[in-house]
Amino acid sequence: MSNAYALLLLLGTVLSVEPAGPPPDFPRFTVPGAEKEMAALRDLFWLHYPGAGPKATLWDEWLPDAALWPAVDSGDAAAQFRREWRAALSRRMLDPEGYVATHQHASIAHQWGWPFPFWNQGRGGCGWHFSFKNTVGPSWRTDQLSKTDGWTLQGAKDGGLGDEGWTIDVQEADAVIAAPPWLCDTFEVPFLQIRWRAEGLGEMRPYIAWAAPGEDQRDVSRRMEFDPPGRDALEYVMVPMYRHPAWSGQVRQLFIGLGNKGPGKVVLQAFFSQYDTRHNINGQNFIRGCAKYFFWTRDLAFLRANIQRMRTALRYIMREHRTAEAKVVVTDWVGHDGLSGIRRTPQGKEILSGHGIGNNYWDLLPFGGKDCYATVQYYDAVRTMAEVEREILAHPEWNVPGGFLAFSPDELERHAEEVKETGNALFWNPATGRFVACIDAEGKTHDYGYTFLNIEAVHYGFATAEHAEAILAWIDGRRIVEGDTSRGEDIYHWRFAPRASTLRNIDWYFWAWSHPESIPFGGQIQDGGAVLGFSYHDLSARLRVLGPNNAWNRLKEILRWFEEVQAAGGYRAYYDGSRDGTLQGGGTAGGLGLDREFFESVLVPQIMLYGFLGFQPRGDGFALDPRLPDDWPQLTIDRIRFHDLLLHIRADREGIEIRSQGTLDRPLRLILPDRDWQVERLPDTASQAALPVREERGNLWSIAPGGDFAIRFRATP
Repeated sequence: MSNAYALLLLLGTVLSVEPAGPPPDFPRFTVPGAEKEMAALRDLFWLHYPGAGPKATLWDEWLPDAALWPAVDSGDAAAQFRREWRAALSRRMLDPEGYVATHQHASIAHQWGWPFPFWNQGRGGCGWHFSFKNTVGPSWRTDQLSKTDGWTLQGAKDGGLGDEGWTIDVQEADAVIAAPPWLCDTFEVPFLQIRWRAEGLGEMRPYIAWAAPGEDQRDVSRRMEFDPPGRDALEYVMVPMYRHPAWSGQVRQLFIGLGNKGPGKVVLQAFFSQYDTRHNINGQNFIRGCAKYFFWTRDLAFLRANIQRMRTALRYIMREHRTAEAKVVVTDWVGHDGLSGIRRTPQGKEILSGHGIGNNYWDLLPFGGKDCYATVQYYDAVRTMAEVEREILAHPEWNVPGGFLAFSPDELERHAEEVKETGNALFWNPATGRFVACIDAEGKTHDYGYTFLNIEAVHYGFATAEHAEAILAWIDGRRIVEGDTSRGEDIYHWRFAPRASTLRNIDWYFWAWSHPESIPFGGQIQDGGAVLGFSYHDLSARLRVLGPNNAWNRLKEILRWFEEVQAAGGYRAYYDGSRDGTLQGGGTAGGLGLDREFFESVLVPQIMLYGFLGFQPRGDGFALDPRLPDDWPQLTIDRIRFHDLLLHIRADREGIEIRSQGTLDRPLRLILPDRDWQVERLPDTASQAALPVREERGNLWSIAPGGDFAIRFRATP
């Protein structure tokens, strides 16, 4: 539990049946005439705000949007969230090539990837576990401990099984530990993991060797070396076997060569195969999470410490996923080629073990190959990086490192446009008028009407104007896609969000999800279910394409639903079996994602700040572009913590009012809509003798250093 989360628990019960109301210093959304709706929205925000601290890398793009701006001084919660996000982003692990780790909970899957699938969920892997000490529980590993039967030792002797694992006393140089014969398919063994430690042994050059079927001995020329383990604690070492050109076909037996110079001891806890469960969106999320933290805090020390890591992560994507040449994300990791782990034949269902491994939040679905979802996220990450690089160039006084890793912001923006053009041409399905999930290794597209993919494409500006209009017409029910399971009004069957998909899917999953037909459409989130948090992208897409009135009408329907939930006593009481809908959460599968691990539910209220008010933070200022529905005379949002300032912003038909508390020690740049503005000091402030604002050019204004200020920008006819 994070410290901020614990502090907030003291203020109100998180996700409880009857949660306490928000504290007085929690931000308010004020719209005259919509007081009831705004109160409900604030309650929704407060309900999920405690969960907005750092999670796995998957959430780095989403949760900072909600965590970093509310000026909640009660219990030091806001400051604590900033500290936690700073620490978490700074600790995100990058491998030597630039891949960013997933940082999800422990399992025996790839240590830097998603926690499943793991070796005993497939058919072609192998594994031996001599101890489960400090190993994740049975749901995320095999539950059978191994014996040493069938193992042979060369230059060593059996020291017995203990609490930590199997002790092996090494007596001679170049000792070898031979596993029992176990026929493996190298396709299902892209990695091998050894959990072990060593004492003595002198200099080590450990390696893994193998024998193919029909061979009695290992081929000494066929080996994969790796770094030796530590002496004090168990180390988890992953060996990327898939990179060896001879690692193909079947393997009959595995050998661990110690490459040691002297005697000593080895403790072997486990030796097992691993699927490649890495995510191809981690770099994109890490880059945007770092940028958002910096934009909200102007923490220059953080930027200096992490800018090269951000650049390295982006260059890794360009190289590993061939985006620089292909202009889309191409994922050809083993098992990530977009092919399903289920195949239906005249003889029945065939399970293709090792195929269909997920790449993102939607972990049952085989996104991969030429991956549309990852490409959309990449497009936004490139544009975000361009903004960061442009601000760095504009502010040499920041003293942010450059060097050969630095990007040209102009080149990044041109590249983003190439990605947009290529992606819209490649992934668009003209028959259904929406984007497909991916194009697999066999050239087949997969289109199950994934609303989350399409509305995010609109939200991030990836979709062209024509494609965006077609997407919203489909999701809004004004355009019917023949053949879809859910059409028209039924797309919003769950009320709080569109269904995640609109076409029944019983064929396109990773292999271990082998009986999707046993769950009705809508009973699984990834097949007709819904996630509350992604209504934020839906609202944003509507605001962008259909306008503020349409987005407000959709938000009102969400709030009517939420008021019913509150009256019933919370999500779990509302969906108690008396109505349609099953909740997922805490290890239980279901069709609706609202609470527990669905931390992104906190996104929905953010449409007020980033959408209707049009607030966008930057390292040297912020932008405002209000878009108010016709029946809103004004919108006010208070207690916005931006950099070291406390902001109170009001937008109405005639202009924008900004009140700031705190000391501004540098010019603050303000970007307003492209209109003619008159600036005036508000009559209730006496903080500065002179008007602190001057127009730099066009819609760019500069606020001078000083203390508190209160100014109004009035639009001239």
